[in-house]
Amino acid sequence: MTIPFIMLVDDEVPFVETTAKRLDVRNIETLSAFSGEECLEKLKTHQTIDVIVLDVKMPGMDGLETLKRIKNEAPLVEVIMLTGHATIQAAIDGMKLGAYDFLMKPCDIEELVSKVETAAEKKRDHEKKIEEAKKQETLAKYGPFYYA
Repeated sequence: MTIPFIMLVDDEVPFVETTAKRLDVRNIETLSAFSGEECLEKLKTHQTIDVIVLDVKMPGMDGLETLKRIKNEAPLVEVIMLTGHATIQAAIDGMKLGAYDFLMKPCDIEELVSKVETAAEKKRDHEKKIEEAKKQETLAKYGPFYYA
């Protein structure tokens, strides 16, 4: 399995730093952002991100608005919503907007790792399907000698 590349997005700096260290020990490459705006900026320059672990409650741009923007700008990136203030409605709203999953803080690190790995695999599967569809389209248009 390829090592997932994730971005942790939360305004609570100690939480992000501790979680990043705990994920690093488990061979998950992390990038940190401390606001929705910073997340979107980093997403522009780090296009190989597989999964974003995103806090729902943040000052400024909240997690649901950030999720909308992520899905608009990088639709294949999977997003796991995290919150210490979860409501059923926030979970439903996040899933409707395309979140992969939703976890309560503090979450079990092994559960987070499992969800990150599964979400990263889902993203890679989508990328492979898109690549295969493009290849088939090219073959149909130009014939088999195009790839020779």
